[in-house]
Amino acid sequence: MLIAACGELLSREIDAVSVVPQKNTPLGAIADTILGMARAYADDGATFFSGGDLVNALAAYYYGSGWLHFGLVYGLLSLPGKKAAGCPFTGPSEKLPPAFAAKLDEKTRRYARLLDTACASVVLAPERETASGMFARRVVAIGTCYARGGQNSLAAGAEEEALARFSYGHGWLDAGVRAGLLALTGNREIFTI
Repeated sequence: MLIAACGELLSREIDAVSVVPQKNTPLGAIADTILGMARAYADDGATFFSGGDLVNALAAYYYGSGWLHFGLVYGLLSLPGKKAAGCPFTGPSEKLPPAFAAKLDEKTRRYARLLDTACASVVLAPERETASGMFARRVVAIGTCYARGGQNSLAAGAEEEALARFSYGHGWLDAGVRAGLLALTGNREIFTI
C-alpha cells in the first residue's frame, strides 16, 4: 500500500470508530487510550509525511494501525455497520526513493530488534484459560507472526514491507501491555506505558 493511502485509511477509520464501553468505566478508559494512541500515531505520520520523512511516516502509520486494530478486535472500538477494518497490507508496499535507503535500512533493522525484544519481554497477565487469557495469547501470536513476516520481507529485500510489519506487530504488543493483557518481564523502555 502507498504510504499516503495507509495514512488516509488509518485516519478515515479513526474518524469512523466509536468507543464501545461506557465512559467512566475501566474498559472505557482503556478504549479511550487505545484510540488516543492510534490517533497520535496517525498525526505523527501525517507530520512526518508532510515534512518529507517517508520512513518515519511509514512506521508511524503502521504502528498506529496496530493499535487501532487491537482495539477493534478486542471489542473496545467499533466501526459503523460492523464492517471489518481495512487492511494496510493490501497490494505491494511503496518503494522509497534511493535517498531514503540508509535511513530505511537503519530503522528497519532497529525495529526488527525492538519487536524481537518486545516479544521476549511479555507474558500473559490474565489466567491462561480465561477469555482475556485467550485473547492475550492471540496478541502475542500476532506480534510473533509479524516479527517473522518482517524477517521474511527483509530477507527478500522488501525493507519497506518489513518495516511496516515490524511496526504493526509492535503496535499490537504495545496495546496489549497498555490494556493489561500482557505483563512485562523487562525492557519497559520499549513500551508506551
